[in-house]
Amino acid sequence: MSKVWFVTGSSRGLGRTFVEAALSRGDQVAATARNTASLNELVAVFGEAVFPLELDVTDKTAVFEGVKRAMEHFGRLDVIVNNAGYAQVGTIEELAEQELRDQLETNLFGAVWVIQAALPYLREQRSGHVIQISSAAGLMAMPLSGAYSASKWALEALNESLAHEVADFGIKVTVIEPGGFATRSGKNPDPLHNGHLSEPNPIYDGLRRHIAAFAGRQPAGDPAAAAQALLKIVDSDNPPLRVLFGQGFYPMLQQAYADRLKTWADWQDLSAQAHGNLDQKDR
Repeated sequence: MSKVWFVTGSSRGLGRTFVEAALSRGDQVAATARNTASLNELVAVFGEAVFPLELDVTDKTAVFEGVKRAMEHFGRLDVIVNNAGYAQVGTIEELAEQELRDQLETNLFGAVWVIQAALPYLREQRSGHVIQISSAAGLMAMPLSGAYSASKWALEALNESLAHEVADFGIKVTVIEPGGFATRSGKNPDPLHNGHLSEPNPIYDGLRRHIAAFAGRQPAGDPAAAAQALLKIVDSDNPPLRVLFGQGFYPMLQQAYADRLKTWADWQDLSAQAHGNLDQKDR
C-alpha cells in the first residue's frame, strides 16, 4: 500500500532526495519549501502525486495550516519527515544572540510545530510514523557547532519523549542521525563554509584550521543510498528509535559513549557522596 508523506525542507539536500525516492516508488508527498518554485521539476515529473506547499517552519500558524491542507488534499498522512534545518557555525563566544535564537526557532521549534500539527490526525488514524532528521552532532558535540548541536540534542530528547507518549496510539518515532553526505557537487559539506557563519574571532583561527582538516578526511555518504535506507525504515513493522546514517562517525561515537561511561564510573564515589544519607540524619 502506498504511503502519504509530509516532508519539510524538500527543496534540496537529503530532503529532496527523500521526496524523490518516495515519489519514484509510487508514494504521494506533500513537499514543503520556502519557495515552491524549487519544486516545479518534481511536479513536472510526478504530477498530482506531489503537493507543493510554501512553508517556513518557524511560522507556527502556517505550519498548522500546511499540515491541515496536506491532510485535506490526500485524506491521510502516514510519514512525517522533519527535515528542515540548517547549521549555525561558530564558537560559543562568537555566537550572536539572534543567531542562537534563529537556530533554535528553525531546528527545534519548527519541528515541534510540525509534530503538534500532525499528531491529532495520526492519533485519529491510530497510525503514522514521525521521522526526525537529527545529526551525528545530536549525539556528540564538536567545536564550532555549539548552537547546531544544542538544537539537535534538544530534538533527540524531544523525540525520545514523544516515542513513549504516542506508542499506545500506534504512532512510531525514529530519529535519524546522518553523518556527512555529498548533497552538493558530489562532495562532503564543508562545515566552515556551508551553513550560517558567525562573525569570526581571530583567536579561534587555529581551531578553525584544525576542524577544516578533520572535516576533509570524513567519508561522504551517498544521498540516494540514504533515501533507500529511509524507505526500509518507514516500511518496517518495528523501526528503531535511533539510527545512524553513514559510517564516518560511528567509531567516534563508540569512543565518546565509552568515555562517558568511564567518567561516570570513575567518579561514582563522589556521586554517592553528593547523594548524602538523609536516613542517617533523621535517626
